[in-house]
Amino acid sequence: MNVLVFLIPLALALGISALFAFLWSLKGGQYEDAEGAAWRILSDEDLPK
Repeated sequence: MNVLVFLIPLALALGISALFAFLWSLKGGQYEDAEGAAWRILSDEDLPK
């Protein structure tokens, strides 16, 4: 039962830090161009001529 005193705050801290990292990535524009990479892989601009 004493271990819960350490595990509950640890779980809350990890959850809050994951939420902070997610919000930071949203603010940084990480998810702006979700389809760009899918279309870039189909591009043949870098093929030798």
